[in-house]
Formats: sequence, C-alpha cells, structure tokens
Amino acid sequence: MNVAAVPQSLTEDEVADAEARLGVRFPHEYRRHLLRVSAGGALARLHRTADGWWWEGNGGMRRDLLSAPFPHPDSYRDAEAELDRREPRTGDYPDDAAFARAWSAWDDACEEFEDRKTAGAVALKEHGCGFSTLLALTGPLAGTLWWDGRATCDLILPLSLDHTGGARPVTFDEWLTRDSWDLLPPGWGSDSRA
Repeated sequence: MNVAAVPQSLTEDEVADAEARLGVRFPHEYRRHLLRVSAGGALARLHRTADGWWWEGNGGMRRDLLSAPFPHPDSYRDAEAELDRREPRTGDYPDDAAFARAWSAWDDACEEFEDRKTAGAVALKEHGCGFSTLLALTGPLAGTLWWDGRATCDLILPLSLDHTGGARPVTFDEWLTRDSWDLLPPGWGSDSRA
C-alpha cells in the first residue's frame, strides 16, 4: 500500500533559513501556517530543493523577482498600453530581417513585463487551465491573495469578500478556508470551473 506522506510543518530555523535565502520575510499569517500547520498540503509545498528553497509547481516563477514588491494591477495598465502601442509593424522596417529583430526585441520586453506582474508573489494553488491563486509576499500588498487569470482575460484580480465594496483583497487566513473561485467578482469564470 502506497500512502502519500502528509506534508509537515517547518521549524522556526527552516522558515528563517528559507526567508534568508529567498530574500523575503513571509507575511505573518502564512509564516504561522508554515510553522503550525503545514508547508504544503492543499497549497504549493515550500521545500528545500537542489537549487535552494522553493515552492512546488512554481517552476515558471522567477526567483530573481521574488524580493521585488508585488505590483497592484492598476499600477501597470498605462505601461501595458504603451507597450502594446509600440508593437512593431512590418511596414515600418526596410526588410523582413529588420522587422524580425525589432519584433523579437519587443517580444522579449513583453515577456519581461509579464514576469514582473507577479514579482514578489508565489502561486499557492493551481486551478488548471493556466489559473492560479497568488500570495503577495512583498510590498504594501504582502499577505493578500490574487487571482492570476491572464490565461484567458489577461488580468490579475483581487480575491475579495466584497467586490461591490471596493474589492479589498483577502488575507491568507481569510482565504485559507474558502475556494478562490468563490472570491472572484460575480459572474467571472463561472463557466470555467474545472
């Protein structure tokens, strides 16, 4: 009989080591969960890998951006629109090779921009189809939860108990016993549940 190991909590020394090596201080509620409940379970497991501390399922997240402040989605809308306006057009270049170089440079800038949208955050839970729940670890939004819906709508949205009253993002403890789908704006993704 193959029984999966129950994820264990971490010790204070392990949490302190992870924070030091990752260059972040975990939000209080998440830190308490790591120490008293579990370093995994229903959440992406924080564990020591050959490359140091990291979360399972977060291979696409960039370590070098983890200590940067998590940006509120409203903070980059203008920059995103400007980047879209700068997309190279074939008629603006003397030949296909020049266009290809310009487009490749623009595409690299777009990828960097997309990566920076989740700076300072970790995907705590994957929901399939490219959706995930993000925990902001750094900056003024540290300790709040966000929905990464960029796979279909190009948006990162706050998970909130009250979308009609300002959509204050939930904290880790508020989120922990709820389903992320239930904390999205009314009607959002109701047909997308996996």
